[in-house]
Amino acid sequence: MIKFLLNNELVTLDKKLAEVTVLQYLRDNKALKGSKEGCASGDCGACTVVLGEIAPDQQSIHYRSINSCITLLASLHGKQLISIEHLSQGGVLHPVQQSLVEHHGSQCGFCTPGIVMSMFALYHAKTTVDRTTINTALSGNLCRCTGYRPIIEATQESCGIPDGGREPDQFTSREPHTLATLKALQDDIAEQASVNNVFLPQSRTAVSALLAQYPDARFVAGSTDLALEYTQQLKSLPTLISTTRVKECRALTITDEHITVGAALPLNDITPVLTTHFPTLHELIDRFASVPVRNQATLGGNVANASPIGDMPPVLLALNASIVIDNGSDYRTVPASDFFTGYRQTVLTSKEWISAIEFPRLSTAMQLKAYKVSKRHEDDISAVCAVFKLELDGTTVKSLRTGFGGVAATPVSCAELEAQMTGKDWQNATLRTEGMQILSQAFTPIDDVRASAAYRKQLLANLWQRFWFETQSELLVSTRVAQHA
Repeated sequence: MIKFLLNNELVTLDKKLAEVTVLQYLRDNKALKGSKEGCASGDCGACTVVLGEIAPDQQSIHYRSINSCITLLASLHGKQLISIEHLSQGGVLHPVQQSLVEHHGSQCGFCTPGIVMSMFALYHAKTTVDRTTINTALSGNLCRCTGYRPIIEATQESCGIPDGGREPDQFTSREPHTLATLKALQDDIAEQASVNNVFLPQSRTAVSALLAQYPDARFVAGSTDLALEYTQQLKSLPTLISTTRVKECRALTITDEHITVGAALPLNDITPVLTTHFPTLHELIDRFASVPVRNQATLGGNVANASPIGDMPPVLLALNASIVIDNGSDYRTVPASDFFTGYRQTVLTSKEWISAIEFPRLSTAMQLKAYKVSKRHEDDISAVCAVFKLELDGTTVKSLRTGFGGVAATPVSCAELEAQMTGKDWQNATLRTEGMQILSQAFTPIDDVRASAAYRKQLLANLWQRFWFETQSELLVSTRVAQHA
């Protein structure tokens, strides 16, 4: 069974429940119908709710917005679930609700509950709130009829006050009690917690034992991709093993040589570290998906899916990252270049799972650039993703690493381009045209709804040209700085 708080109510669930998603549980079992199903894929935000979790400092509660339509019920284990019905108290609206009313931020109202919950999560965020922060917080919420101006203004008025000046709400006043309850739940949680054939082991050995018992089981972490099989393809989900409570899958370590990221850590939890050490990944991660999706989606899941259009695998290829694989007894480390073996196929055996991803750190002589082209700028799958890592010795190319998505059956590098560029003068303009020629012929992409094969080939050439021009200007700046030092 699993245990969680529904607002203040302690809920215990056993395997008798047939519901799979949090949205179904709220609407069908608890008659809390404020959360709506719009897309069943985490795109529209009408189903947005908020999860309260014990913060890493163990002294406060961290609130994060999630899409309840693609969140498995088992993921609530040991957490607090808050829906739109829980915000007002004694007939008095929450400050974010009142602000939305005053700014006329709702018309048909279908999307409004989800928008309010995203505002509520920002209200409790310990961050400076400005227009950029607001746009990011609301990035997962679509509104067809109101227009975003009044919604943004309402968010600015209610959440734009510095954190210390925001009016305390009922969740603030109850935080000590809620925190104590959640800590007690953590202490009371059984090793083999499960519901609906979803198991939540806490140790490597427990995962291995479950695999021996259920050899056809599949792994799940954020469920942002796997849940679509249930919500959109109407498949019955098999036995699932969640890695979200396995300590090794949630570790994050930084050394002088590497950054090692636990495979089950949500993308938003690792973003500050990744963008600190790899600043040019900021745009790619921002465009990975909306905030509620990044609050659940994991790097391990994005890699294990082995999708040829996944955003992060090209980054791993260009950075020469490694995949740490576990079987409960031993670890093995596989370079990202050897991990993907075919369309949605990897080197993982039936008794293995991804424990972590290991990134080599960049030296001062290295430049990393990541480009994503998609039909929608945000919250869309790549037509083409291209990542380049260049290491120079003066102006000579010491090494070049590449990673591409959307151009082959797997995420792929271009060995010919890497070999042809090495040892040459990067400032030589022939490298621009030579690289464009190589990339325009290196792959045989398919035609699909996102792009034609010809367009993808042209994109590859154009992105290489952009990369060459951008690094030329940066090289010129660094040279001038060195001359005046």
